[in-house]
Amino acid sequence: MKQHLYKTTIEWTGNTGNGTTDYRSYERSHIVKVNGKADIATSSDPAFRGDPARHNPEELFVASIASCHMLWYLHLCTEAGVVVTSYTDQAVGTMEETDNGSGRFTEVVLYPVVQVLAAHMQEKADALHDKAHQFCFIANSCNFPIRHEPVSYTSSHT
Repeated sequence: MKQHLYKTTIEWTGNTGNGTTDYRSYERSHIVKVNGKADIATSSDPAFRGDPARHNPEELFVASIASCHMLWYLHLCTEAGVVVTSYTDQAVGTMEETDNGSGRFTEVVLYPVVQVLAAHMQEKADALHDKAHQFCFIANSCNFPIRHEPVSYTSSHT
């Protein structure tokens, strides 16, 4: 079995001068760093005193699921002779917060809208979402349902 390592650095940038002396004394701002790539300015969700102008871990988590699905899907379309000319997804993740303040994701729904080159490719294009879901590394690592509700159309319907 092959193993792959993914290294990231998280640097907290939210010390306002007093550290974490109390819940309101610090910002949730931090930077996600990966060697050789642009930094990502992040924070917690605004519901947890985060900066609404920055990405939060929950958004990045949902984005990673949608991105992984898309990359597998495009690969599988290539193998199946389905020519994709456009792909967008407005994925939605649902997280429940418990009474003690912890929480977990309960579902992610992907809404891929896929443009294919020709009408005869649409049925196969729709079916390949199931296979992409089976192969997605991120989806295979989650303990909650991930659904997809794809829509495909041909270039002639734009």
